[in-house]
Amino acid sequence: MSSKLSKDFYTIDAVALAKNILGKILVRKFEDGTTLKFKITEVEAYCGEDDLACHASKGRTKRTEIMYHEGGKVYVYLIYGMYWMLNVVSGKENEPQAVLIRGLENISGPGRVGKALKLDRSFYGEDLLQSERIWIEKTLDSAENLKINTSTRIGIEYSGDIWSKKPWRFYL
Repeated sequence: MSSKLSKDFYTIDAVALAKNILGKILVRKFEDGTTLKFKITEVEAYCGEDDLACHASKGRTKRTEIMYHEGGKVYVYLIYGMYWMLNVVSGKENEPQAVLIRGLENISGPGRVGKALKLDRSFYGEDLLQSERIWIEKTLDSAENLKINTSTRIGIEYSGDIWSKKPWRFYL
């Protein structure tokens, strides 16, 4: 029996998904058969075209196209020419939202997450429901056992006070 999360888990808004995805298990299966599992410990929500910190604020582009799909897809992008950022698309079709995975158990920082998972461009658009190389699983831990902390998102001052001060960063 698969313990992958269902489509319904991902088709909610990014803030709700960000809170719900904490404590879940990110699984990465490599070509050599090695499988690693990590608890998701830190995330940030990015909420559509109105959110000036969200890539979708620039509209539908080749880069953001996957964000306009129904939740449950992977959105990866490269920063500084060397770090692949892992995002989980959320919400309904044509409502671009995503959750940035900022930290995993014993891995802090989104650049380190991408490096540890050996992400690259080929993950863009990967379906977390069907993929055999990356997915998210349920956990036996009860949501009531998690102490979720909230703060503002990191490194988005360019988006202005309204958006940079949204308490959309969540961590354990």
